[in-house]
Amino acid sequence: MTEPIVVGVYASAPSRAAAEWAAEDARLRGLPLRVVHIEGAEPVGGIAAALLSLGSRASCIVLGLRGEDGVPVPAVGSVAHEVAARSNPPVVLVPGGGHGRRGGEWRAGQVVLGVDAREPASAVVDFAFDAARRRGARLHAVHAWRLPSRAERWMPYALPEEDRGAWEDQEVQLLSDALRPWREKYPQVDVYEDVRLLSPSAALLQASASAELLVVGRAGRTLGPTVRDVLEHTEYPVAVVPH
Repeated sequence: MTEPIVVGVYASAPSRAAAEWAAEDARLRGLPLRVVHIEGAEPVGGIAAALLSLGSRASCIVLGLRGEDGVPVPAVGSVAHEVAARSNPPVVLVPGGGHGRRGGEWRAGQVVLGVDAREPASAVVDFAFDAARRRGARLHAVHAWRLPSRAERWMPYALPEEDRGAWEDQEVQLLSDALRPWREKYPQVDVYEDVRLLSPSAALLQASASAELLVVGRAGRTLGPTVRDVLEHTEYPVAVVPH
């Protein structure tokens, strides 16, 4: 039996955006959709545990990230964060408020991938490429970098452009090399490789301003600071993929 997509919907404050996103993703992937109604009076830990149990047999879990009007709701956010931190399959968190939708339908856009070019996580990169392929979307791969420690010798003066350009060229080559296996696996996916001299969260939030989906990785059983910052500020769906 094909593993379903599980979407959690609050009975007291319907997570319509999450349900709509999950339904469209199920259609694109040819998977069954399982809708789980969540009672808001239940403890956060109990809700998360139930979703994690159901999600253990799912291809992914989809949850609302905020209230229907986009305003943070503590219980909704707590459940979403706990499930995203502990789930075995990927978790897609969908903010409310109508961002990314036109006329009630999710708009076509690009899939943005946050990737560490020095240590690309195979599960995360593969999820993003597959999502772009199914949507016929461009993949925007973002690698954030920072100046090496030896650049400090120029402080507080401006860094010579020649040195900065050479370091950036190295990052560009790293990203190109890291993505080569997936370019070969998914030749039909148009890929835009982007290196940004910014913090990872700032780079991803800037790049995802026109995204249909933002894909990030999760190591271990906690959400790192980059993922937490992205979830706090994003206006578009975010897939958290364990690796």
